[in-house]
Order: sequence, then structure tokens, then C-alpha cells
Amino acid sequence: MKRLVSALALIPVLCVLAGVPLAAQSSTIKADVVKDLTGLKTTMDKIAREMPEDKYTYKSTPPQRDFAAQVMHIATVNLMLGGMVGGKTPPPAIDNKATKKADVIAAMDASFDYLLALANEQTEQSMLETVQARFLGPSTRARVFYFAVSHTQDIYGQMVVYLRLNGGVPPASQRP
Repeated sequence: MKRLVSALALIPVLCVLAGVPLAAQSSTIKADVVKDLTGLKTTMDKIAREMPEDKYTYKSTPPQRDFAAQVMHIATVNLMLGGMVGGKTPPPAIDNKATKKADVIAAMDASFDYLLALANEQTEQSMLETVQARFLGPSTRARVFYFAVSHTQDIYGQMVVYLRLNGGVPPASQRP
């Protein structure tokens, strides 16, 4: 029994010597925002590319936005929210009337690049500073970034329906 206790007592020492962390690595608000925006950009780019070009005018019902407009909606809202965050990075010039697959994907990707640049300008302190965010009211910059994430996830859900109604499978659901 003494040998077992002695052996167990050596585990933390061996972990330190081997460079293995004993506790989970900590993160920061900025790092989390950058990580989540980066992943979301990848996800949105994949689903936008999955819809065939000839289905970019598809609407699930007549009053709805077509698929291209859904993608452009993400781009325009990202630019608006980025403006609320403020920063040195200028917003990209995008064509709000774009309808072609390549053009709307490029606009959406540029809008994510803009948000990522703004997030990378921040410090932990500035992420917690309050900005005037129009319809959100006074909010921390972190909240504005996460509103962009939640808004995009909402539109992603709509895009999944559009894609499935056209026989497609969202990239996250595809199996090899």
C-alpha cells in the first residue's frame, strides 16, 4: 500500500518534469471571441459554397429572403455590428446588391475578416468596455461580438433548411 501511495505522489512531479499541465489552460475573452468568429467564418463559408449557384435565388416561401440574400444579410449585419464595436480597421467595401454566389461569399468572408480584425485590435480591458450599440443599448464590446455570432447562427439555421429543401446536406452533417 505504501508503494502505491508513493507512486501516486510522484504523478504530479512527473507531470511537471514532462511539461504536462496539471490544470486546464486558461483562456481570455479576446481569444474566445477570435476563436469563435474564426470557426463560424469557416462554417458559414462551407454552407454557402454547398448551395449550387442556380439555387442562390431559392426562397422557401415567397416572402422570405432568397439564399443569396441570406448570405448578404450576414455580411451587412456583421459590418453594422463591427461599426458599433469601433476600431482602427476600416470596413470592407461590399456590394449590398450582390446576388452571384462568388460575390456574396466574398462579401460575407470579408465581413468576418473585418470582425476578426476588430477583435484582434482589442485588449481584455477594451472587450469589457461599454459601447453604444443602437438596438442592443449600452453593451460591452464582447456582447456585440457575441451578438454577431448568435445572429449568424440564426441565419445558419435558415440556410440549412434552404439547402436541405434543395437536396443538399449541410457540411457539418455530411459523412464520408
